Amino acid sequence: MDGTLSQNDLSHIVEADKAHVWHHLVQHKAFETKDPNIIIEGKGMRVWNQAGKEHLDAVSGGVWTVNVGYGRESIAKAVYDQLMTLNYFAGAAGSVPGALFAEKLISKMAGQSRVYYCNSGSEANEKAFKMVRQIAHKRYGGKKHKILYRDRDYHGTTIGCLSAGGQDERNAQYGPFAPGFVRVPHCLEYRAADQGAPSENYGEWAADQIEQVILREGPDTIGALCLEPVTAGGGVITPPEGYWQKVQAICRKYDILLHIDEVVCGLGRTGTWFGYQQYGIEPDMVTMAKGVASGYAAIACLTTTEAVFDLFKDDATDPMNYFRDISTFGGCTAGPAAAMENMRIIEDEGLLENTNAMGDYMLGRLAEMQDKHAIIGHVRGKGLFLGAELVTDRDAKTPAPEAQVQAVVGDCMAQGVIIGATNRSVPGYNNTLCFSPALIATKDDIDQILDAVDSALTRVFG
Repeated sequence: MDGTLSQNDLSHIVEADKAHVWHHLVQHKAFETKDPNIIIEGKGMRVWNQAGKEHLDAVSGGVWTVNVGYGRESIAKAVYDQLMTLNYFAGAAGSVPGALFAEKLISKMAGQSRVYYCNSGSEANEKAFKMVRQIAHKRYGGKKHKILYRDRDYHGTTIGCLSAGGQDERNAQYGPFAPGFVRVPHCLEYRAADQGAPSENYGEWAADQIEQVILREGPDTIGALCLEPVTAGGGVITPPEGYWQKVQAICRKYDILLHIDEVVCGLGRTGTWFGYQQYGIEPDMVTMAKGVASGYAAIACLTTTEAVFDLFKDDATDPMNYFRDISTFGGCTAGPAAAMENMRIIEDEGLLENTNAMGDYMLGRLAEMQDKHAIIGHVRGKGLFLGAELVTDRDAKTPAPEAQVQAVVGDCMAQGVIIGATNRSVPGYNNTLCFSPALIATKDDIDQILDAVDSALTRVFG
């Protein structure tokens, strides 16, 4: 650890944190008798807490964000230089890093042409929803306003995004929600039997279920379909064969905008710049956030095709005929400056190639662990975005109790390895261990992560 704070300073920080900080996703009652975990420093894939304990971070900052690892001096310098030149101007005007990053980003996204800057994944998705609603009023008398979302998918924390949230435990106690959001079934092939699905051609069957919802609601009422390319917090769900091709065809058949939420998958996580590029999808709208600048600055983006963009400038004489919205912190210049350097690192260091190679290695090692541990029912994922679903009975696919799944996470933490698990997500199915190490991961890193999991599974489940 190379920190500069003294022990007295750290003691004060711990007390200040306990007295004043409201942590995310944490029950604070425990802090009446123990200290919160405070991360002091990060370097590469490792972080140190206030006790000086080193941890190997297998979840890229806890929530799939620090794609290029900690301690990147070149990103920090890019942000510093930009802040000293111009830190902010509202998005009604342009900026140098905003223009250059938009150009660079679009060069990686065939079919997309426009970038709308904002400050979080939730906000990016809200902007997309609002565009869909405005298009409905401009072209369809307000009728084609409904937005379809998928069971187990997650799109953010605002009331609008929770209205499109397919994780019931995240939504609990936050309703009533916004009208006009309609759920479609998930596409988790491992759980196909729970849906009464056929054993063959499940991908096409799962896509057909979306069409059934469209026909039930009325195609003339559906404006958009919002999906994650690989479902994240709902269980790291990779789409089955044939699914995306049919989904794309259904959207075109009924004139429905396809909105892909890349907040987790974007900027290399699956081994391509964007997760949708793994499946030949041609989206109308794409949202992204976490990995765009690897957490070095707050930035999120909504990209669209030129066809969507043109819908907001077809009548310049109408003072209401443009996207009348703003994101205050979408005007910050640190975000695109950091994002430009983040993309350079991914390219120059070959991190997409590394993600594919290390993802294959990690998936292979998880499969070996599945042979050893009967508690592992299914392993899945794409690139360095992987999951292991734990079950107490492989034949019945009975989900392992959430408390025991969390005990595995806790055991790994005690060993100095930070992994994730689905939690407060799908009732009864918070049973998937989640892995998303930085794109710089090596075989040694992956071995250390999975050796810790191996030991933890043995201790918790025998």
